[in-house]
Amino acid sequence: MPKAWVRERKREYYYRKAKEEKYRSRAAYKLLQAVKKYGFINSGDVIIDLGAAPGGWLQVSRKVVGDKGFVLGVDLKPISPIEFSNVHTITGDITDPETIERIRELLPRPADVVVSDVSPNISGIWELDHARQVDLARRSMQIATLLLKPEGNFFVKVFQGDMLNEFIKEVKQNFQFVKFVKPKASRAKSAEIYVLGMGLKQAGQ
Repeated sequence: MPKAWVRERKREYYYRKAKEEKYRSRAAYKLLQAVKKYGFINSGDVIIDLGAAPGGWLQVSRKVVGDKGFVLGVDLKPISPIEFSNVHTITGDITDPETIERIRELLPRPADVVVSDVSPNISGIWELDHARQVDLARRSMQIATLLLKPEGNFFVKVFQGDMLNEFIKEVKQNFQFVKFVKPKASRAKSAEIYVLGMGLKQAGQ
């Protein structure tokens, strides 16, 4: 059976599943699968979702945190409203300090979890795309270290490449537990992988 056919079937499976279960993107299953395995989002949590459009991860986060949690999505593109009173969105650039202040103002308390599915505009030049992705992941981590509560968690998309090891070292400086995560919903051949950091360290740790 050709591998390309198998990959296409897998893509179709999650695409159809997302339609059936009313998720806005097939990427929703990447977060669902990771949370199910590692339990880094819990009921009642405050979540910041960076690169949140079109909203699949917002839907998953709201499903896990329930009525008592709070979910804030941020993206350069406007996000269609999610029909829950405890899900909010803002349009903004995560590299802009003003956006970080807007996030801070909207949070009911320091966040329990920051998730980031931010991607650069893909140029097709691998070294450039990898460098841009690592830069965005680093920006996401900066936001996490500023806005997470002590012991908070961080989940971020990266592209595999020669800059990844240095980024992982930085994540390990900030979090007690660090692991690569490749959800089943991610394409096997894709260079996309996720980094999970659990337990934000405090000064002196």
